[in-house]
Amino acid sequence: MKDKRILYVSSEVVPYLPETEISSASFDAPRLVNQQGGQIRIFMPRYGNINERRHQLHEVIRLSGINLVVNDLDMPLIIKVASIPKERIQVYFIDNDEYFKRKATLTDEDGNLFSDNDERAIFFAKGVIETVKKLNWAPDIIHVHGWLAALLPLYLKEYYKDEPLFNESKIVTSVYSQSFEGTLNKDMANKIRFDNINDAAIKNLDSPTYNNLMKVAIDYSDALIVGSETLPEELESYLEKADKPTLEFKSKDEFGEAYTGFFNETVLG
Repeated sequence: MKDKRILYVSSEVVPYLPETEISSASFDAPRLVNQQGGQIRIFMPRYGNINERRHQLHEVIRLSGINLVVNDLDMPLIIKVASIPKERIQVYFIDNDEYFKRKATLTDEDGNLFSDNDERAIFFAKGVIETVKKLNWAPDIIHVHGWLAALLPLYLKEYYKDEPLFNESKIVTSVYSQSFEGTLNKDMANKIRFDNINDAAIKNLDSPTYNNLMKVAIDYSDALIVGSETLPEELESYLEKADKPTLEFKSKDEFGEAYTGFFNETVLG
């Protein structure tokens, strides 16, 4: 992976959030590439329960200050950055007071999904892409983890399809079983349509369940990784029908070699 540029976009990363399948993979995969001489950037949301002082987050003024339009509203984008101790890995945090100040990640204290998680996902996808544009850093691979990041493939290939920086970028999405009950805001598809993304692209999001959100990510990815030992049956069969290069689930012990081989030989080969 030497000198390859890989952009990691995740809804959660350790050590900033507790250990889960997604947050661990979102740390282990970039660390592996970093150790092999690859160039990496990690992006995640700056949830209000991340301790900024302990993790030494600071705002990057030159990257902040633009407004992103979400459902006809201007939402200011704030970019913060921190370094993972001992790893020399930089993590960029997408922030906005309206969407990410609350002291929780995706649900309230009763376990209910936040009603604006759909808008947070749109804001996160646009925020990552706009920031990478400002950095003028063209990734060879963009690796997506977690459902809050799942709109990135769609936005990159539809809304930003004429952006030359990403012409050669390949999108890889890891599909996990870590999901949510019920649906996101029922108006989600209309908010995406506001960005002139056509109906065919988002037909699945008329019912924004976890499975349907991941189907959209699968549709717009160039390759896929099975991140959990078992997946919902509906997603298993959708992955099969997608007929795209797929790395089947690997345990932590086998993951390293399989992962770099998949990226080098299949995704970039």
